[in-house]
Amino acid sequence: MQEVTVGIAGAAGDGLDKSGDTLAKSCSRLGLHVYAYNCYQSIIRGGHIWLRVRIGENKVYSHGDNLNVLVALNQDSIERHAMEVEEGGAVLFNSDRLSCEPSQVRAGVQVVGLPMKKITEEVVKEHGALLPIMQNTVAMGAAAYFANVGLEEPSSVLADTFAHKGQKVIDLNVSLLKVGYEFAKANFKPVTKEWKFTHKKRCFLTGNEAIAIGAYAAGCKFYSAYPMTPASTILHWMANHANETGICVKQCEDELSVINMAIGAGIAGARSMCATAGGGFALMTEAVGMAGIMEVPVVCVEVQRGGPSTGLPTKTEQADLWQVYGASQGEFPRLIVAPRDIVDCFNTTVDVFNLADRYQLPVLLMSDLLLSEHPETVDPEVFNGNPVIDRGEIVSEWPESKGKFKRFKFTESGVSPRALPGTANTAFVSASDEQDEESILISDMFTSPATRRKIMDKRGRKIENLLKELPAPVLEGPADADLTLVCWGSTWGPVKEAAELLTAQGIKTNLLNIKYIAPFHAKEVEAIMSKAKKKISVEVNYTSQMARFIKAETGISMDAHINRYDGEPMEPLYIVGHVKRILAGVALDYDVTEAEAKDMAYHYIRTHAQEKLRPTAATRESSNGHGEPTWNVELSERATGKLAARMKVGVSTGATYSFEKLAEEK
Repeated sequence: MQEVTVGIAGAAGDGLDKSGDTLAKSCSRLGLHVYAYNCYQSIIRGGHIWLRVRIGENKVYSHGDNLNVLVALNQDSIERHAMEVEEGGAVLFNSDRLSCEPSQVRAGVQVVGLPMKKITEEVVKEHGALLPIMQNTVAMGAAAYFANVGLEEPSSVLADTFAHKGQKVIDLNVSLLKVGYEFAKANFKPVTKEWKFTHKKRCFLTGNEAIAIGAYAAGCKFYSAYPMTPASTILHWMANHANETGICVKQCEDELSVINMAIGAGIAGARSMCATAGGGFALMTEAVGMAGIMEVPVVCVEVQRGGPSTGLPTKTEQADLWQVYGASQGEFPRLIVAPRDIVDCFNTTVDVFNLADRYQLPVLLMSDLLLSEHPETVDPEVFNGNPVIDRGEIVSEWPESKGKFKRFKFTESGVSPRALPGTANTAFVSASDEQDEESILISDMFTSPATRRKIMDKRGRKIENLLKELPAPVLEGPADADLTLVCWGSTWGPVKEAAELLTAQGIKTNLLNIKYIAPFHAKEVEAIMSKAKKKISVEVNYTSQMARFIKAETGISMDAHINRYDGEPMEPLYIVGHVKRILAGVALDYDVTEAEAKDMAYHYIRTHAQEKLRPTAATRESSNGHGEPTWNVELSERATGKLAARMKVGVSTGATYSFEKLAEEK
């Protein structure tokens, strides 16, 4: 299978997103599979933004590991990412103002300086002076050549992108795209062979868009939210399509109002949904319990990001499992589910609306920044645009001959008849207090222990029956594997690719992905885990939350854990490397590496030196009086390359011990 990964790096405001979108959509239209991931900061201008577009003839399940092509829009990007480009690849940059030394790339990597002023002379004559951001289009033309995807589709995508700005702007951008392509073609070789283009039309969407579309397909009629990254784009989609979908979309003043409005819509009979991130969900938890005791169907999407508190607003993590599992006080039926990919986001959203209605309970759908925001190509036939809609036990009429309507009637299934407001003869009171069958509050009188026990049993039967309906997790890969990787949520994609790589290298590996968290298939998971030869959990959190959850439910512990909690998602080779380390019995090294020391220096420079310096070298020193080895990082002036300062970073602690500016020569 042929594939190529293109990285685009620069600062916030440099237009990376549109450049990556152009390349990704072009490849998608050619029938190639695409997976993109944007690593960005919580900043409007400046900083460091990093976008990766992975392209393949077959389906790709992650953003991959290393690069084949790097489009560097500033010097910082060359210094940070040029060494990630594999042999045979290329580093592209504006040679009028940037430089890339041979020592900054691996052997066999093409250093491609684009002389922007020279190659755009004719374009300037025809269209006038260029804006700085237009260098991106020239670079994308060159990237299109190196990726071997031609000019036709990128030109078509640009035409669509700038259609609202008129033909003159379209012609300008297509001309810039062409000069970049032709320059690269005249001077360099592409990094890939000819592709087998199928031109199959595929969807190109994110997990949040899939959730929003799934909600629409499921008949959602009310959506409430307060903007919070990384859940905000669900609100964007809903607001943009409210008129054509007939969905009532409400942006509320806070998350308390968000979930209470969604619950109110559910009581009124509308299929309703809300969404937030971990911080917003913290405000919603009491209302989750209210939906549980009032037995109201509502779907709440919780999109995880780096925490605690405000934490890392634009970084991914899987650290909210215990928060969501323990949401609200007391015990009540609820469904907690974590889809694994974009297709699963759509299908699961459709399913949980039916389950919420049938079992009259709140559904907590867990995603994360990676799954919610990364776009990828998806075959359109996997989406069912006309799913079965099951509203459950809704009564449309209640004759007086049937006696008093009992909203919380004790039934064998645990599911009681549900009447929508306005249905004759079905008036009832429902609040956050415990109630009996007739919805009379039992806390307002001498509490009947038997009544309380029976209402708890009734609600409990719902969860027992729901568990029987949910599909149990199954092993993926060889049944006789030497190793089982256990994961959940978006980590499934990188783990799937890592398992395939390990198996190809002689370490037979399968994987177990946990989708349904509550209720949990404890017996089925225990049966699988008890037969596994070696079990390793793979999670984007610090404390191995899913592994701990499995142990609590089954009594089975993992043999080892692979964790990532630096804000970035798992990558296949990251997993493979740690698996081999674990199998070899090598302890995890927590020391700061040379590359990490330089990265920490970049952060220090950004906050203390106005980004005028850059780390150029780092040496390790043991005897320094600090009680631990340090990295002595040399910092040079970006403009001149002259050594200007030094800083010391602790190898064990990562502490910045000193920052010393060198005296200027007189």
